[in-house]
Parts: sequence; structure tokens; C-alpha cells
Amino acid sequence: MTKPERLIDISAGVDERRWRALRYFCLYRIAISGLFALLGIFAKLPPNFTEFDVRQFALTACVYLGFAVVAQAAVVRRWVRIQLQVYAQVLLDIIAITLFIRASGGVGGGFGILLVVAIAGGCLFVQLRGAVFFAALATLAVLGETILGIWYLGYPSASYTQAGLLGAALFGTALLASILAEQARRSEALAAKRAVDIENLSRLNETIVQRMQSGIVVLNDAHQAVLVNEAAITMFAGDAEPMRGRAIEIPAPLNAVYRRWLADEINRKMPLELGDQGLEVIVSFTHVGAGSSGGTLIFLEDAAEVRQRAQQLKLASLGRLTASIAHEIRNPLGAISHAGQLLLESPQLGEQDLRLTQIIGEHSRRMNQIIENVMTIGRRGPAIAEGFTLREWFEEFLVELKERKQLDDADLACAWLDDDLMVRMDKGQLHQVLWNLCENALRYSALQPLLSFTCGRAAGSSRPFVDIVDSGPGMSDKVAEQVFEPFYTGETSGTGLGLYIARELCEANQASLILMDHDERGCRFRINFAHPDRQQPTG
Repeated sequence: MTKPERLIDISAGVDERRWRALRYFCLYRIAISGLFALLGIFAKLPPNFTEFDVRQFALTACVYLGFAVVAQAAVVRRWVRIQLQVYAQVLLDIIAITLFIRASGGVGGGFGILLVVAIAGGCLFVQLRGAVFFAALATLAVLGETILGIWYLGYPSASYTQAGLLGAALFGTALLASILAEQARRSEALAAKRAVDIENLSRLNETIVQRMQSGIVVLNDAHQAVLVNEAAITMFAGDAEPMRGRAIEIPAPLNAVYRRWLADEINRKMPLELGDQGLEVIVSFTHVGAGSSGGTLIFLEDAAEVRQRAQQLKLASLGRLTASIAHEIRNPLGAISHAGQLLLESPQLGEQDLRLTQIIGEHSRRMNQIIENVMTIGRRGPAIAEGFTLREWFEEFLVELKERKQLDDADLACAWLDDDLMVRMDKGQLHQVLWNLCENALRYSALQPLLSFTCGRAAGSSRPFVDIVDSGPGMSDKVAEQVFEPFYTGETSGTGLGLYIARELCEANQASLILMDHDERGCRFRINFAHPDRQQPTG
């Protein structure tokens, strides 16, 4: 549930509580008016209530009861909005109770206290301005009835004092009820906001836990799983989808390690094989809350991923080391190569010595190429990305490829799915990536066209791509898994760094290089460029 949906739910709950309170207020009105109607009809009123007009009292009570029933129906069915119903019902109360005061001989009859209850109830649903309006209207009604009573019905002069005190009580009640209602509304709004914050925080925590790559299992005091994220379910069952909504049982090997930890509480971070899946995990335990009574939190990490991260760190360290070594080898290698060139120019060399000198030059150049590749890995410069039209740049690249590799037009095929492709990448690094891929493809291609290129946008995405396809025999699945690893090569003359460097250069430009196909029809490599409007080049 998103935050707006949660706010709608809370707002609906507040409105529902206000309607329920108004229904109770209507039931109170029906009870009072019904009681007065029965007392008036059967002439069971106390003597001081029958001093003036019993018939008027009974008629007023019956009419009041009828309007109260209609008001209750209007609230139940919600014919009009609540604010309008509150104003109408309070006005009904003021008129009816004023008539009761008139029928019972003035404010001395005691019915004025009902106005205090009516005003207090109405002020619970309105702001301060509405509360003052209710108090003023009720006070004017009481004073008007008192003045008319003194002038025409012989009310005692003390009725003025009683009416004034009742008016003051009405204003005091209205102000107090309004202040209390406003505080209640603020508390309710604060509680609603806190409820939204708590709900969002709970869902955020749940999302974080569920999306973690590490497995998370929470056990209660009874050693039962109360929370298991998807990574842990996948480790237990191999597939999280069939296990959704079902009780998760802790695998026996994990349960045994957990029991042993409960006995000594020493975390032994050793690989543990889970069930029939053959998956190795590294387990650690910790208590949730204070002491051992709050449950246990279990962390599960895939041992293969841990080893992979360690391997990446080792490769990074190895890259820096080999780059340093290559730098130290480069100077003596340059001297050897230079001496070989000078020796090659000597007229006194025989044919056999000349051949040996050529071998020195060839292997010196090969070693220099290896050193250049290694130093590229260890000291790769930052990518200076720029946006450009791919077609114009790519056609220039194909012209250069044909000239340097002595290719005919029939040797290359290029298909453009979109003519206006804009990419953002370091042009020099893109040139090196494509050159490495093309050299690698030409080494194995046998049929025309030797190389096929496809340029377009990925389906369902705006990311441009370039496919490079050869016409070679393909490769096995085992070779495909290692093709991007450094120093992996299937030829004695190769360095095993071409594809590795190409992928690293793509990642430096927030692009990606992947092997799409590798069957008997050839291999398809794809460069997925970043979106030209969103890419931020990194070093």
C-alpha cells in the first residue's frame, strides 16, 4: 500500500468515526424527544412543567421526535454532507428546546440545561467560529423568549438574570467544547500521520529485507520462523515462487547448527550445505532484542558469491601487480627490441642469423603488445564520454576496418534498424572495443559475410545497441562461461585480454558487453549503450 492510499484509508476512518458520533447524537435526540412526547401525551409531567401549556409541550415533543427520526435517517443514509447536517440539527435543537422553555414557564422550568448539552454536542463537529455561532444563536433564542415572556406572559423579572446566566453557560460550554474538540482533532491528525510514517517505515524495512541478497531468517522464542526473505527461501527450496504464503521449515542442517549455537553462542562462520540443493551457505546468528528471549536473527550468505567477491579482489590486486611488473619489463624489452633492429641492419649477417634476428623482433613486438594490454588494465584512464550520431561514426570505422584488414564490401554486412541512433561514449574507447571484437571475430570467420553488424534499439527500451556477428563455428558452453575472464585464450598466440578489456571499457562508460549467441552459426556479441540523456560518465 502506498502512502497516498494509506492516507485515504486514515481519512476515511476519521470520517466514519464522525458519522458514527453524529448517529449517537441523533439517538440521544430521539430518546429525549420520545420521552417528552410520552410524558406530554399521557399528562405525566411534574406540576411545575404544567404551569402554562401542556398541549404545546406535547405537540412540540411529537414534532421534535419526527424531525429527530428524519435526521437519524439522513445520517444513516448520508443524504447530505455532515457539516450541513450538523448545522441543521443544532438549529432544530435550539428551536425545539426554546419551545420547551416557553411551554414550561420560562428558563426557570429547567429545560435550558438541554441547550447546553445540544450546543456542546454540536461544537464537537465544527470549528471555533461555528461553536460561537451556535452559542450566540441559542443565547438570542433564550433572551428573546424571556423578553416576550416578561412582556406578555408575566414572567418574573428574575428571568433576565437566569437567561443571562444560561447564555454565559452556553458561551462557556461552546468555547470549552470547541477547544477540546480541536485538541482531539489535532491528536487524531498526529496519530494518523504517525500511523502513516510507521506503516511506510515498516514497508520500507520489509522491502529492504526482501530485496537483500543475503538470506534473512527470524525465529521466535519457540524456534519457529516468523520472517523469511526471498533469498533465504531460494536457498532452502531452490525456487521462491511455489513457497509463497506457506509455512517455511528450517532445513535440518541449519537447525542442527542453530541448536549448537544456542548451546555455546559461538558463531562458527563455516560453509554449510543445505539439503538436496547442494548449496553452500555461510551462517551467522544474533539475538533480537535484549537477552535470548527476543528471538534469533539468522544471516545466510551464498558461499559461492563470497568466494566470487574474494576472487574479484584478488584479480584487482593481481592487475595492479602485473601492471607494475609490466612497467619494469618494458625498459629492458625496449632495449632488446632496439638492439635487434640494429643487428638486423648489419650487412654481415648470414641467412640463418637474419632469421634469428627476425624471431627476436617478432617476439619483442608480441611481448610489447601484452605489456600494453596489461598496463591498459592497471592504469585505465577515465572515460571522456560525448554524445554523437552512431551511424556517421560507425561508417568511418568500417572504412578504416576495410583498409587495415584488406576486406572487400562483401566481407561486411551492416543493418540499421534505426537511422537516428544517438549514443554517449568515449569515442576512443568505443573504437578500441569494436576493434578488439572485430579482430577476434575475423580470426574465426570462414563464410561471407565475414562480419555482420546490426544497429538499433533494444525491444521495450530506448537503449541503443550494436551487434557484432561472425560466421565461425561458435563455441562450447564451457568456453562461453570463461570468454570474458582475463588471460583466458584458446590460441597460443593470443593474450586472453582482448574481450576482458573490451568489457571493462564498456562498463567504464555505463555500457555493457554481453555474449548473446554462440552456436554453430557463429557468435553474437552485443554492446548495449547507456541512454544518451541519462548517462553520467564515470572514471
